[in-house]
Amino acid sequence: MTACVRSHLVSTPSAPRANPDRPGGPRPAPAHEDLLEHLSRTTALGPSEAARVVADVLAYFSESPEEFVRRRHGELQARGLTNDRIFERVALELPQRRFRAAEFSSRQLRRIVYG
Repeated sequence: MTACVRSHLVSTPSAPRANPDRPGGPRPAPAHEDLLEHLSRTTALGPSEAARVVADVLAYFSESPEEFVRRRHGELQARGLTNDRIFERVALELPQRRFRAAEFSSRQLRRIVYG
């Protein structure tokens, strides 16, 4: 892992950790096998470490905006920030985050495509 990536991970707000024992928890899908092989080949990570990193990244990006806001509020409140400061900070963080896609019905998908 490069120093740049490592420093970003350290300075980035924490996210839920992947729990491979929890049913339904984020896991690297077979579709990510090429990514796991790439990480093992191009980094010092072994296959199991690469799988854990990918699972952690998937968990990081699996939060909904509401889950993120609740989690960050709790983290910042634990650091002693007031609600005014917390909401100001979270409002600045939200646009910089990626969130899981909403679930769409077939009808909703058709409406996206055909209007």
